Amino acid sequence: MSLELFLLAAAGLLAIGLYGALSQQSIVMLMMGLELMLNGVILAAAAFWFYVAPAGTDGQVLVVVVITTMAIEMAMGFAVVTALYRARQVDVTDSAADLKG
Repeated sequence: MSLELFLLAAAGLLAIGLYGALSQQSIVMLMMGLELMLNGVILAAAAFWFYVAPAGTDGQVLVVVVITTMAIEMAMGFAVVTALYRARQVDVTDSAADLKG
């Protein structure tokens, strides 16, 4: 596969994630859109790293670290959303915006 195909796939993920993040009001769907956008960025970075230095493992390690960080961040985000829903029955972004102090 060529770099252009990887970048096209990354741009597609980024565009779908951006549409999902901007069009949804559910907090969970918003987080899924953000996750898709981050996956597009990771795919583009990994593809660039592979084509710049195919013998090195630095890019692979960076991708694994970033994916692990994203998984932890999403788990904490879902925990906050779950706590918010249990405390106030809020599951959309418009209602959650009213909670700021």
